[in-house]
Amino acid sequence: MYRAFDPGPLKTTPLAERPSKVTVSQFARPVGAGRSFADWLAGLPDLLAGADLRAVAAALRAAQGRQAPILWGLGGHVIKTGLAPVLIGLMREGFVSALALNGAALIHDFEIALAGHTSEDVDAALGPGTFGMAEETGAWLNGAINDGVAAGEGIGQAVTGWLRRRGEVPHAASSLLCAAAELDVPVTVHLALGTDVTHMHPSASGAALGEGSLRDFGYVTDTVSRLAGGVYLNCGSAVILPEVFLKAVALVRNAGIPLDGLTTVSLDFIRHYRPQTNVVQRPVHGVGRGYSLVGHHEILIPLIAAAVLERNA
Repeated sequence: MYRAFDPGPLKTTPLAERPSKVTVSQFARPVGAGRSFADWLAGLPDLLAGADLRAVAAALRAAQGRQAPILWGLGGHVIKTGLAPVLIGLMREGFVSALALNGAALIHDFEIALAGHTSEDVDAALGPGTFGMAEETGAWLNGAINDGVAAGEGIGQAVTGWLRRRGEVPHAASSLLCAAAELDVPVTVHLALGTDVTHMHPSASGAALGEGSLRDFGYVTDTVSRLAGGVYLNCGSAVILPEVFLKAVALVRNAGIPLDGLTTVSLDFIRHYRPQTNVVQRPVHGVGRGYSLVGHHEILIPLIAAAVLERNA
């Protein structure tokens, strides 16, 4: 039997009394030609990513103001898209307390510092067997790590120290590693063995890479232990750095150290599972706030830097 449902007299609510999630007070405000960046920022919709961008900038300013750490986790793509000068500017203004890099970020920045170029054409180089075979990258980077780890250092400390002692670094002004060495900003490097081109070279030492990366895990965990009221930003690492951060948080919590007021941010051009769960959600549950800003690094990071520095002037 087919029978249409009869709802009877419909119960309605006056539109003025109905709760709504969007109001005109949150709408964007057009910005005319010749206006400032602050005007543009204020004109963003107070909704979704527009609100989140301003909230992330505010969290960075608040952390810097209370001298809480601001830890940047960077994958290789951030370096390859030319963002080192932007991050160096933030470093000089006190918005970078420490850098956590994966192996790709270390290699790309190291090549930029010494050669002024990086990111080879894998498709063209893989066939003839030349991919990853740059002599200096393998010999110098592995040599710096081997010597530094033998002296009791982590990988980040070993490489920044090597660059500092070298003296002449042709493109130091464009290198995060060189800026960190100059400004005494700690750098840690977190590896998966066999994933980086330097691991293919005979100078690579599994003992040094493993020992150095584990030391760096201890160093980054110390930074995480002081992140109450601070900010962690995961930029362009889909697996390694989110896993490292979660384990560091676990150790800190196991030691009974609170992370109240922690802000976490994931920046990438798609929403990956591990950054979303291990950075944006789990570490801040009940104690802070996580944000996921989806877009290209070469646009998002300069926007965040401009928003922070504009209000900080």
